[in-house]
Amino acid sequence: MLPPGETALLTFRLHGTIPAAAAHALQAARAQPAGADYHRAQKQFFARFDAVLDRGPSGPRHFETEKIAEVLAGEILMLAETGFVVHGFAILPNHAHLVLHLPARSGLSFAKAVDLLHLRTAAACRRLVRPKLPPEAEFWHAGWLEIPLLAAAELAGALAYVRGNARAAGQPARFQAWPYVNE
Repeated sequence: MLPPGETALLTFRLHGTIPAAAAHALQAARAQPAGADYHRAQKQFFARFDAVLDRGPSGPRHFETEKIAEVLAGEILMLAETGFVVHGFAILPNHAHLVLHLPARSGLSFAKAVDLLHLRTAAACRRLVRPKLPPEAEFWHAGWLEIPLLAAAELAGALAYVRGNARAAGQPARFQAWPYVNE
């Protein structure tokens, strides 16, 4: 998890959105080199991972429901009130991308804030998806995918990716506007 002063592209996905076989194949192909090669490998893994999510082969698509997408969008924007800089986000039917910056002087923990976002959105969204989701079922997949953005060019590239992700994934026009996208 990133320390204060860093910026990252985060991806959250709903539980069950990547079949186990696809998840194992992704992990098996994941390279773990050191240094600059590690960062490049992370970005390549992200591209493969997100392509699987964008195809949406299985699992829930809760964010197709506008009320549920609005809950997530509202909670993401609340991060700005706690001290984060929310550069942008996109909400797709089965996952979300966020570009966040935690200022260096912040007393916040990136990991705790993101965990809290997971908990708050899961609780609120679960109320909206009943009875589709049994009480014991998970809402979010545990954890998130995180890509550090090390330079201004990477930040610009991540924001362009987030803005265009719904269109590139073949989503309807409504996924390309609020509440699904914030710039």
